Amino acid sequence: MARQYSREHEWLDVEGDTALVGITEFAQEQLGDIVFIDLPEVGAEFDKGDDIAVVESVKAASDVYAPLTGEVIEINDLLADEPATVNASAEADGWFFKMSISDKSELDELMTADEYKTFIESES
Repeated sequence: MARQYSREHEWLDVEGDTALVGITEFAQEQLGDIVFIDLPEVGAEFDKGDDIAVVESVKAASDVYAPLTGEVIEINDLLADEPATVNASAEADGWFFKMSISDKSELDELMTADEYKTFIESES
């Protein structure tokens, strides 16, 4: 399945019943140099829209929201020691967590790459 995007600037790569999640290139550019990331615990369950992580940059702290309802099944341990990985590779090595998907119908609310591009252009 193609990459999908949320209105809260998260990207998702969905495979079967799991989603790999991170923040978009646009989001990391807005934040500036990232200095700390507070990731969720493996096994924690979240509803779509819940605060799931916090990103701290030299500019501000910003919440990351659960793009789907589900359980965190893996986190990117690299980010604890190397939060700037998100600045260098937001949409690849800088992924945040992997989660199981409880309600696949929520995928219908996400955007394609083209829709997301139009969305961020309308925001600026």
